[in-house]
Amino acid sequence: MLLEAVIIILKVLAIYLALLTAVAYSTYFERKVVARIQHRIGPNVTGPFGLLQPIADAVKMIMKEEIKPALASRFYYLAAPVLSFVTASMAIAVIPVGDWINIGGQRIQLIISDLSIGILYILAVTSLGVYGIVLAGWSSNSKYSLLGGLRATAQMISYEVLLGLGLIGVLLLSQTFSIAEIVRQQSGSIFNWYIFKQPVAFFVYFISAMAETNRNPFDLPEAESELVAGYHTEYAGMSFGVFFLAEYANMITVSAIAASMFLGGWNGPILPPVIWFVIKVILFMFIYIWVRGTLPRFRYDQLMRFGWLVLFPIGILNIMITAFIQVL
Repeated sequence: MLLEAVIIILKVLAIYLALLTAVAYSTYFERKVVARIQHRIGPNVTGPFGLLQPIADAVKMIMKEEIKPALASRFYYLAAPVLSFVTASMAIAVIPVGDWINIGGQRIQLIISDLSIGILYILAVTSLGVYGIVLAGWSSNSKYSLLGGLRATAQMISYEVLLGLGLIGVLLLSQTFSIAEIVRQQSGSIFNWYIFKQPVAFFVYFISAMAETNRNPFDLPEAESELVAGYHTEYAGMSFGVFFLAEYANMITVSAIAASMFLGGWNGPILPPVIWFVIKVILFMFIYIWVRGTLPRFRYDQLMRFGWLVLFPIGILNIMITAFIQVL
């Protein structure tokens, strides 16, 4: 029992340390890719090739003064960014980064907790993230923040439904809620990957994931040209930094889910399984950034119309066809 507890603690520390490192260097990755898209250089001064830029940014955030609005609801104002980051990082606990490894005769699964209802856990945890944004918008006592919070509520609730619809097709084929088991079912051949069996579901999932994480062209809750910075207008210093971390943690989480559910997770030839998993996550992160550097922002009515009148019928139709084929 003691050995099992030690192994679990070490897995938690390793995976969350990797997540925090990935969050920090996702900012570097994004700034370099967007710079190339815009024919700029990007960070290249702080450390070799600018690799120490995320550390410099973290030091700057920590040293900045925390400015709190005089009329803000203090407890909820401070709790909002923490809630956003905690809910964003909890989902990674049920996503496998590899299969099994043997250390000293001990067989260790490369996942913190292989829940039999892993997908339901992820949907439940990620749906709580909207509360942090709503609290930030309301507690700041600012009209711009409140409008950003209200937009985020409608957007995230709407696209949370579509996110689930995009995953149901895979669940119908796999007959399990365990993410590790879904990944194992995709082993053996690239054509076992569910992206080939459920391309429509993948399309619905990935578009919904970009909207769920408030990324371009779906970043209406923090539209700078309309709402200054949306729900985090009144935040500064490390409080703003925690919202920043939560956004990138969400991006990594939905990319890891997409890699596991549609691209075979850790499966791949020659290279170690963990490396394949990381490559697939980076691929989705690159697409996130590519879209940001390419497409303009939607209007809010276009955003909601696209979700409910385009993606929702497509998602429902895909589920009906998949279920019909499964019954036959």
